[in-house]
Amino acid sequence: MGVRKFKPVTPGRRFMTVSDFAEVTHGRPEKSLLLPKPKTGGRGNTGRVTASHRGGGHKKAYRIVDFKRDKLGIPGRVASIEYDPNRSARIALIHYADGEKRYIIAPAAMEVDQIVYSGEEYDIKPGNSLPLAKIPLGMNIHNIELRPGKGGQVARSAGAMGELLAKEGDFAHVKMPSGEVRLFKLECKATIGQVGNIEHENISLGKAGRSRWLGRRPRVRGVAMNPVDHPMGGGEGKSSGGRHPCSPWGQLAKGLKTGNRKRAAKLIVKRREK
Repeated sequence: MGVRKFKPVTPGRRFMTVSDFAEVTHGRPEKSLLLPKPKTGGRGNTGRVTASHRGGGHKKAYRIVDFKRDKLGIPGRVASIEYDPNRSARIALIHYADGEKRYIIAPAAMEVDQIVYSGEEYDIKPGNSLPLAKIPLGMNIHNIELRPGKGGQVARSAGAMGELLAKEGDFAHVKMPSGEVRLFKLECKATIGQVGNIEHENISLGKAGRSRWLGRRPRVRGVAMNPVDHPMGGGEGKSSGGRHPCSPWGQLAKGLKTGNRKRAAKLIVKRREK
């Protein structure tokens, strides 16, 4: 697992880096675990753009990933580790002893033909899924449930992991990838290990066209627009905006808290590090 560079034969190639895909063992996905993924162009159900700068991009099929890990007590063999165009992490195809096949998020140390389990009394090995109550302190974990039985929602992207710091009463203290320390119920499940494809953060797209392949359209700066189009537009010559940075609709872009943290506030022990 590493980053591959190119000879600078063109300006785009000069800065482009890609993953070497060394950990990927199989090219074609499992057909029974695919769903069509229609393109939205950033538009919601009313036909209006709700997410800016989306559109185009390469055609993709969605891989159905098992975040719940609810095949309790049934051994599963890692058949292959595959690329998933919908996420930064790699996915692993698991063949269970009862004949079912499922995809899971592939941890960093996972290998083909490894056996994985989900349940309460299993070895603390990468890829095994256990309740937080059964995981030793200090372990690196990923795919952590926010509510018991809902499926993992935390630490699922490439290289992400949480650290189990303490257990107190009905809750476990987990250090999140952001540095925030948060409480999770001890019944919530998590998978042992760090998510694979750790070098993903070091990849440089290198050229604008590669962003377009990913479905990201160009973003025009507000100060380059006219006043009718953006609050920071207009002015004679090049201007610096003349006000605090904001969205096209006037909402402050730096430092304004927009989330409703009341419900989660009691579960946060330490805020993320600035």
